[in-house]
Amino acid sequence: MSSVGIIGGGIAGLTAALSLAERGHEVTIIHTGIKSTNSYLAQAGIALPILEGDSPKVHVVDTLKAGKYLNDEEIVWNVISKASEAYDFLISLGLKFETNETEGGHSFPRVFTIKNETGKHLTKILYLHAKERGVNFIKGKAEELAVKHGKAYGVFVNGEFLKFDATIIASGGFTGLFKYTAGSPTNLGTLIGDAVMKGAFARDLEFVQFHPTGFIGKEGVKLISEAVRGAGAKLITEKGERFVNELSTRDIVARAIYRKMQEGKRVFLDATGIENFKKRFPQIYAFLVRERIDPSKDLIPVAPIAHYSVGGISVDLWYRTGIKNLYAIGEAASNGFHGANRLASNSLLECVVSGLEVARTVGREGPKARAVKEPSYHGYETGDVESLREILWEHAGIVRNARVLKEGLKKVKGIEADPRLKLLARGVLECALEREESRGSHYREDFPAMQKEFERSSFFDWKCRL
Repeated sequence: MSSVGIIGGGIAGLTAALSLAERGHEVTIIHTGIKSTNSYLAQAGIALPILEGDSPKVHVVDTLKAGKYLNDEEIVWNVISKASEAYDFLISLGLKFETNETEGGHSFPRVFTIKNETGKHLTKILYLHAKERGVNFIKGKAEELAVKHGKAYGVFVNGEFLKFDATIIASGGFTGLFKYTAGSPTNLGTLIGDAVMKGAFARDLEFVQFHPTGFIGKEGVKLISEAVRGAGAKLITEKGERFVNELSTRDIVARAIYRKMQEGKRVFLDATGIENFKKRFPQIYAFLVRERIDPSKDLIPVAPIAHYSVGGISVDLWYRTGIKNLYAIGEAASNGFHGANRLASNSLLECVVSGLEVARTVGREGPKARAVKEPSYHGYETGDVESLREILWEHAGIVRNARVLKEGLKKVKGIEADPRLKLLARGVLECALEREESRGSHYREDFPAMQKEFERSSFFDWKCRL
């Protein structure tokens, strides 16, 4: 059996760890804290087309529509066809869903939730089962991949080389490279940039999803889930004007709010008509009350925030990267499932399915890392990451054009920061510049329409290839 190192303690990483341990592999998870993962913070739910009247085919159609047909249809079918397996797996762990709801872009109430803290409950139960199965947990920062001659041999943790037969990146996306994000600010995408530097491709980096309803308060940036709008909350200006269908896909709603803000108007979420808000949305209610907002009678000020990296390390159907014995799953990976824009609550489905699937891949391939002289360790300093965050927010935000993207590329060159983060930031800006159209979460005001010639993914390996 192979020794497997998994970087990241979110739902994708924990699912893979548990599934691999059940197959008899020696599994180690390297993490910086289970509660600091974006999985743990996920409020909404997991999209599962398993109820009467719904079907995988309808879910596939919804996913392709949301992704503006940039999706890899084979991947979409592959993931969604495994939704019932994902459901059975979670139920077998003792998980109990409470409700199923409708969210933006879904044509059926297929989003299964638990107290609108779904990610927290999934993460906890997976962690407990992984511990019971003998998965080894190491708390520390996975700083760098150990790669030599196009093959992965493990990872450097706090400067120490840990050797594994197979290495799985499950460390999340790169929304922490944007100034305002409700995700973990440490989610910088360092290992995505590291993988590219060492021979892997990144895919679709220009597609970053902005959540329409972020709340920027004294405690920092928080997310107000799609489910609140699904329960009947309305988006209005300070004059009470409604201006968008609240259950449109996130890119449409985020741009509509952005335009109102550009007009100098403030935008609010009116949730006063929702009964039992405290019971239905306890996590959201708690932070709003700390900000002295009572959602039963007060309007909630909202603004779009960076929420999800659609792009990531390019992987195939089996979650293999271009580096031998290196795999990527969850938000760290990109294989065309989401297309140009992620459908709400498809991410947790992808996390579970990719975790189960990569375990099968490792089990089938049985990778072995021979004895090797320790690969090079660079010990990069993070550097001026705040300037990079500012640049991406200002130059690769909700609305883009050639001028601001080119300015952003010039600014990145002058920043003293980890070269892997600079490479990743450059990839986002460069691929956004190359894609001279608007599609999904990528909007160019100088090219506001979709173009057939750009109905294909971008790939980045120091240069954008579109």
